[in-house]
Amino acid sequence: MSKTLTIVLILIAIALIAYNVTLLDFQNLLEGNSIIALIGIVASLCAIVLLLIYMTSKKIQKKVNEN
Repeated sequence: MSKTLTIVLILIAIALIAYNVTLLDFQNLLEGNSIIALIGIVASLCAIVLLLIYMTSKKIQKKVNEN
C-alpha cells in the first residue's frame, strides 16, 4: 500500500468522524442514531490508529533494510 493511499484513507476516516459528529444527539447519546454515530466515530478512530501503526512499521522496515 502506498503512502498516498494511506493518507487518503486517513482523510476519509476523518471525514467520517466529522459526519458522525453531526448525527450525535448530545441530550441522548446512547439512544437511537446517536449510538450508531458513536460506533462509527470509534471505528474511524481505530482505523486511523491502525493506519498510523502501518505507516510507522513501513518506516522501520525501510530503515532496517537499508542497513
